[in-house]
Amino acid sequence: MINIKDIISSKNLFLIAGPCVIESKKSCFEIAEKIKEITTRIGINFIFKASYQKANRSKLNSFSGPGLEDGLSILKEIRDYLNIPITTDVHSTDDIEKVKKIIDIIQIPAFLCRQTDLLVTAAKTKKYINVKKGPFLSGDSCQFIVQKIKNSGNDNTIITERGNSFGYENLIVDMRNIPIIKKYKTTCVLDITHSNQKPNQNIGKSGGTPEFIETIACAGVAAGADGIFLETHPNPQEALSDGSNMLKLDKLEKLLKKLIRIKQVI
Repeated sequence: MINIKDIISSKNLFLIAGPCVIESKKSCFEIAEKIKEITTRIGINFIFKASYQKANRSKLNSFSGPGLEDGLSILKEIRDYLNIPITTDVHSTDDIEKVKKIIDIIQIPAFLCRQTDLLVTAAKTKKYINVKKGPFLSGDSCQFIVQKIKNSGNDNTIITERGNSFGYENLIVDMRNIPIIKKYKTTCVLDITHSNQKPNQNIGKSGGTPEFIETIACAGVAAGADGIFLETHPNPQEALSDGSNMLKLDKLEKLLKKLIRIKQVI
């Protein structure tokens, strides 16, 4: 029986991880199974993440996923077969009614984090709502996101820090945002892969600096992050979306072991 509240409220570090987008049923299952095998062995709670559709691609012909119906079907199979909780992005209020029947955590994308109707509709499901902090927001401004959700009758909020815009094509993470966000009585997760993104490149897709994933992760856990969010793939260079800032799947276990030790120390 999946109890998402036990995972989120635990003092132990938890992991939200998976591919950026569902590329195929086979690849999605393989990634989920591998992450579960690793996290079960080393003792860290795991929530699987994959998007059924990416609505904010730079180019019209960019791969955006299988769509709502097919994507949710795959996610439900993974949830039921592996007995793991699932999260995915929603981009419109219309999607929430279908998503809430399958998904344990509803994720609000960074560029929609201030959309009141989306936040309120998601909140009314009583599910956990993970809001990715937009690169245009400070830690303190996240209090209004939390207020919108709580005032809609839902105390189950997560704010995911993922860096702030630094010029036109770069992000930088201010680790002070982690304790700032937590003072508003919400869970704070650090996205260690999108934080290393180089957005809006003139080639029509994002770049990235995955060599700094471990640096950002270690600093964030030391700063008090409750959980870690990351996107991973067996071959990031072949990924159909956001491969330039993903963690290679075979590097995951070593990184998680280090982060668990840091969390235990603090």
